[in-house]
Amino acid sequence: MKRSVLTRYRTMAYVTAVMLLVLCTCMVFKYGFDTGEDATLLVSQAHGLLFMVYLVFAFDLGQKARWSFGRLLWVLVSGTIPFAAFFVERGVTAEVLPLVAGADAGRDGTTVEV
Repeated sequence: MKRSVLTRYRTMAYVTAVMLLVLCTCMVFKYGFDTGEDATLLVSQAHGLLFMVYLVFAFDLGQKARWSFGRLLWVLVSGTIPFAAFFVERGVTAEVLPLVAGADAGRDGTTVEV
């Protein structure tokens, strides 16, 4: 597996998580204080587009890492739960990094134990 697959996922996981927190803040202002309706609309649309990109990259990573359906579903859903994507991203990185390192070592011509 290429390192770029993991890097794309990690970038979109952080971007999606931050945008979800910004969206939650906008929703508090919109419904709690009756202000920021236009900002909420813009942030929600941006988050929706970025979340779709996140889903594509997470699915791509899951296919290459050969995750079970349950694992893949948890990673995909974590982008909808505030703060969850930060924790799930750390676990995914710890799980996938040895696969990336193994692919890098195999490309260098060294023997990799499987």
